[in-house]
Amino acid sequence: MKIFNIGNNSSPIPGFILLGFPCSREGQILLFVVFSIVYLLTLMGNGSIICAVHWDQRLHSPMYILLANFSFLEIWYVTSTVPNMLANFLSDTKVISFSGCFLQFYFFFSLGSTECFFLAVMAFDRCLAICRPLHYQTIMTGRLCTNLVASCWVLGFLWFLIPIILISQMSFCGSRIIDHFLCDPGPLLALTCTRVPAIELTSSTLSSLLLFIPFVFIMGSYALVLRVVLRIPSAAGRWKAFSTCGSHLSVVSLFYGSVMVMYVSPTSEHEAGMQKIVTLFYSVVTPLINPLIYSLRNKDMKHAMKKLLGTEK
Repeated sequence: MKIFNIGNNSSPIPGFILLGFPCSREGQILLFVVFSIVYLLTLMGNGSIICAVHWDQRLHSPMYILLANFSFLEIWYVTSTVPNMLANFLSDTKVISFSGCFLQFYFFFSLGSTECFFLAVMAFDRCLAICRPLHYQTIMTGRLCTNLVASCWVLGFLWFLIPIILISQMSFCGSRIIDHFLCDPGPLLALTCTRVPAIELTSSTLSSLLLFIPFVFIMGSYALVLRVVLRIPSAAGRWKAFSTCGSHLSVVSLFYGSVMVMYVSPTSEHEAGMQKIVTLFYSVVTPLINPLIYSLRNKDMKHAMKKLLGTEK
């Protein structure tokens, strides 16, 4: 068991206390109901996309295979935080074990890192389809698509591994209360006995690189797309070409817009309330609305979803 130093004494403490969203017992139950519904809808929405891509032969292309993998990622991303948050709503102690806290920390940030890489790969796929349409099938083969998907998962789960291991080996003093609904690096580092600037700098640098490298790649890809689209003579042709990217651009805007607010600057500079709201948005809300964005803006996906649900006439 990890030893936490409190004051001048060392005593074994089972873990941390996640405050979550402090309110009355009735408020906690209401939040439990609301987030339970959100969680179920997220699982259903992303699960429906996976099933639609699997069962509809017309969707067996790299674009939709990447989308199905992205939906699979979203299911696990929201699962890394929401079930524990739901348990805390009904708990009187709100304690999370030391190992549980750092496992959540690892999986939450690894899955978030994987999402950044997936968004970049999806942008590359759309750029290739629009800028090199005649060579798209010969370049974006099934093997390349599989390798890109595997690379996203491997890089995502290795990106924060060393900082998380280093932070988990540190000693924690005084209060073990984390004013958040998940184990976030900022609140955790604030509880350490001694500040280690090297670890804080490493964590901040990795976060910044993780955000900016894929983001710059995505913006570069869409700059190429825009240049090609503007050369299309007809307005209908331009709209058709660019509409294939609309869903992905919407998802990128929602995810990066909220994540950059949190991790471009050190987490400690944000108030706890703002941390919770922004983290809640990109970790819970975006996985909920992403299936709606993709299914409502894509004709093939809408057709497949209607066929899956049995509502197609």
